[in-house]
Amino acid sequence: MNRAGVPSASWAVIGGSGTQSCSFPEDAGSGARLIEGDLTFETPFGESPQFKLFETSGGRRCLTVRLHGWRRGVTRGEASRQVFWVLAQAGVNRVFSEAGVGSLNPLLDPRDIVVPDDYVDLTTHRDPVPVLGKHLLIMRDPVCGVMARELARAAGPHARGRVFGRGTCVVTEGPRFESRAEIRMMRPHGDVVGQSMCPEVWLARDIGACYAALYLIVNYAEGVVRDWEHEVLKDIFEEDAVRQSRILLEALDAVDESARCQCAGLRKPTMLE
Repeated sequence: MNRAGVPSASWAVIGGSGTQSCSFPEDAGSGARLIEGDLTFETPFGESPQFKLFETSGGRRCLTVRLHGWRRGVTRGEASRQVFWVLAQAGVNRVFSEAGVGSLNPLLDPRDIVVPDDYVDLTTHRDPVPVLGKHLLIMRDPVCGVMARELARAAGPHARGRVFGRGTCVVTEGPRFESRAEIRMMRPHGDVVGQSMCPEVWLARDIGACYAALYLIVNYAEGVVRDWEHEVLKDIFEEDAVRQSRILLEALDAVDESARCQCAGLRKPTMLE
């Protein structure tokens, strides 16, 4: 426990819509042990959302928090900074994230899984202010290759669709879905569209943590293949939440913490002070 009252942990899972229909990690049946729940912390950016602290079956301590959507009166940018400030205080150096996304690529279908390796940030109201702000953040390789490989491997036995170990996510502001004209603009630049990867991916680099994301395709984007159906989207959220949870936990225990990646070398001392 540090001065801020945040428990120590090396790992974090940021939950999104893909696991929202279950209680993570308890419902996964993976042997994870809940240590403490309902943890909130005072941060320089306001009171944090609720965290849980748990230990995986492999003995890894992990903080988890839901960060899909907004709390009333709290912007997505504020919530993200609250979360990553807590993770920095905890000493987190590896972050997994998950969400449901739409398919921009007509070859991708609902229930396929994509582990993205790049992004295009189209958000406009998320206050691009870092948590630490002491480093130059180089984003040429935004995702940790070591963690991404384990996510894709863990997804294989559980996925109800296909698994793709790379792809580009176009990140939009939300909370609304996009128009057909907006999707036509985005399609040449990405494979999936979602609302979660930014600012998560660069705030992880800001605090010196590796990052990888697990994205479940829950619908075709507007104008792609055919109009999506609300009931199908709802069914995917309800039926696949436990599968997504198990993938995350299996990948978390499978990552070789001694394996070398490029992430640390893409965080340099700032030249702006």
